[in-house]
Amino acid sequence: MKWQRLAASAALGLAAVAALGLAAPAAAQIANDGAAFVKAVRENDGSKAMELIKSKTAAITNARDDKGETGLVVAIARRDETWTPFLLNQGADPNLATRSGDTPLMTAARSGYHEAAEWLLSARARVDAANRSGETALILAVQNRHSKLVKLLLSVGADPDKTDSVAGYSARDYAKRDNRTPELLRAIEAADPKKKTL
Repeated sequence: MKWQRLAASAALGLAAVAALGLAAPAAAQIANDGAAFVKAVRENDGSKAMELIKSKTAAITNARDDKGETGLVVAIARRDETWTPFLLNQGADPNLATRSGDTPLMTAARSGYHEAAEWLLSARARVDAANRSGETALILAVQNRHSKLVKLLLSVGADPDKTDSVAGYSARDYAKRDNRTPELLRAIEAADPKKKTL
C-alpha cells in the first residue's frame, strides 16, 4: 500500500536524525512523554519523536497532549505526507479521537486530505464514527465542500442520512442546502439512487 511505502521512507528519514531512547519510566512519566511526543510531531522534531518511540514502543504513538490531540491528528491537520504514514506504520490508532470526539478520519475530511483518508480507511478507520456534535467524516467533508472525499467516503459505505446532534442535519441535508456545490448532492444521490431528492 502507498501509505506503508511512504511510512517506510519516512521512518528512514526520521531515524536518520533520531537518538536512542532510555529506560521505561513510571506511569506519570509516560503521560509526560506522550505530551512530549505530540509536541515533537507538532514541531516536526523527528529526533525527539524517534527517541520517544524507541523507548516507549507503540503506546507513545497513541498518546495525547494537553489539548487532547494525538500526533496522528496533528500530522493530518497539517496534511503532512511524512508523519501521517509514518505514525500509522508505527501503530497509531486510526480511530483514536480527540477530546471533542474528532477521529483522524474526521480531521482528514475537515482538511480535505484525501490521501490520509485513503490510508486511514485501509487501516480500518470507522467511516461512520461521530464526534460529540454528532458529525461524521462525511458530514464534515460535505460542510467543507471536499467533493473527492465525499465520493471516497460514500464508496466505502458512509451513511449520508446519519444526522448530527447540533442542527439535526445529515450529510444529505447539508448537501441540499449548499447551492454553490451541487456536485455534493449528485454524489450522494449517485451512491444511493433509491433516495434521490425531487
